[in-house]
Amino acid sequence: MARSVSKGPFVDGYLLRKAETVRNSGRNEIIRIWSRRSTILPQFVGLTFGVHNGQKHIPVNVTEDMIGHKFGEFAPTRTFHGHSGDKKAVRAKTTA
Repeated sequence: MARSVSKGPFVDGYLLRKAETVRNSGRNEIIRIWSRRSTILPQFVGLTFGVHNGQKHIPVNVTEDMIGHKFGEFAPTRTFHGHSGDKKAVRAKTTA
């Protein structure tokens, strides 16, 4: 179920403070965050966030198209190596 419109988007408070300090400093540095559940706001456009995926920080450059989405959507937590029983894909790779 989606979040209530009357509550507004969820963003961790420390995230807003970090983004504001980086924007005021003028430097283009990566802001390391662990809050995958936070919503991307218009204030974050143009900044680079290092979103933690459980193992390392994935750099995410925020654009206007990302507003309203969550940070976790842009840092996948699982690596897909293919299906274990898919012999056709292996055969196609070796013959090509």
